Amino acid sequence: MEIDLSILNPKARSLVGVDISSSAVKMVELSGSPAGGIQLESYAIEFLPEGAVVDGNIASMEAISDVISRCWKRLNTSTKYVAMAMPTAAVITKKIILPAGLRESEMEIQVESEANQYIPFALEEVNLDFQVIGPSPSSPEEVEVLIAASRKEGVEDRVACAESASLNAVVMDMESYAALSALELIQAQFVDGKNETFALVDIGANAMKITVVKGDQQLYNREQAFGGNQLTQDMVRAYGMSHTEAESLKRTGPMPDNYESEILRPFLDNLALEVSRALQFFFTSTQYSEVHHIVLMGGGALIPGLGDVVAERTQVDAIMANPFEKMALSQRVRPKSLLGDAPSLMVACGLALRRFDQ
Repeated sequence: MEIDLSILNPKARSLVGVDISSSAVKMVELSGSPAGGIQLESYAIEFLPEGAVVDGNIASMEAISDVISRCWKRLNTSTKYVAMAMPTAAVITKKIILPAGLRESEMEIQVESEANQYIPFALEEVNLDFQVIGPSPSSPEEVEVLIAASRKEGVEDRVACAESASLNAVVMDMESYAALSALELIQAQFVDGKNETFALVDIGANAMKITVVKGDQQLYNREQAFGGNQLTQDMVRAYGMSHTEAESLKRTGPMPDNYESEILRPFLDNLALEVSRALQFFFTSTQYSEVHHIVLMGGGALIPGLGDVVAERTQVDAIMANPFEKMALSQRVRPKSLLGDAPSLMVACGLALRRFDQ
């Protein structure tokens, strides 16, 4: 869902990917490397105060604007054009079939007419966008078109937060699509990645989203109410501390002696069980019976030991998402820090990749 790309020449103008999650603001800036590939110029992560984002909606514009501003300063860039994303649940998408060869103005009229059937809001209340996917599988004289619509209020809140931080939002995407763009870089790291099945597991604060992909085709989506906040709540109950204190302790340590055995391990076991259940749902509801790789992303994926526990439970290769593995890194990026932060930067990376769109 794009706001206005007319002022953005992706080949000439740099772009910062800005991901506002429920717990942090994450920024990524990419550029073309001298060798012809992609270079990571810089990235930054700033944590949000509790309650600034609730169920994907911006609850405190002032708090988020302040954090965006701090994050941008840490990024240490002159680029003020940003690509942002809406939560996937806040966007209605529908594939439709239209005649091939329509002019864009004709297609807009057809899309609006079709959208009325699928969107439960008045069209003046939504931002509506569409993209031609390609020829229709059933007829060469038709094309498949993806419609995306989101309430204007949600889009405008994110744009306003960027503007309050003196940034200019020029692209509005969907979080799931941005993550899948970054996943393509990970698929390319495998010899037969295009033909293998990947389960992208996004572990957020409150929810876990599983998307199964083969090549560029999405096979399955599922969301479960289980996330990193579960671990925080376990700590609050066990140690009698506040939510803020528990979050701070998770990031900085040191942990109490019984933390690993009595708090962390049961949480990891439950998380791995949820991933295993999601894969079983995938196998029973599709014709597929195998997943080759599990890719763990999101803030919850940063928990030490998670990959091993998930791999043991599912009997599937489980890796931490790192779309930057084959990229050149600027001198501003510390490789060791990046290795730890990469799983939480998938959406921001995917948004920054919009710079290279044709």
